Amino acid sequence: MNAHPFHTEEYRQALEQLQVVDFVLLELNLYLDTHPWDVQAIQQFNHYTHERMKMANQFQEKYGPLQNYGRAYSGCPWSWIETPWPWQV
Repeated sequence: MNAHPFHTEEYRQALEQLQVVDFVLLELNLYLDTHPWDVQAIQQFNHYTHERMKMANQFQEKYGPLQNYGRAYSGCPWSWIETPWPWQV
């Protein structure tokens, strides 16, 4: 019997990698609020934004949506009936 994808180490690692990039983006966003002319920080922000988008797309293709309300496509059956949700892991 196959393990539910939410219980695999691969799932948890992929979700953790997204959380790491989200943290980096949050910190860069806060920094840029007070240093809006820092070109290097803006380049880093744009780099990590691009990486996060790629990672999120790969994650969602494999495991389902990360966010609701039109921020991710759903398969059939409706993906949000599957738990745990990403923020519960």
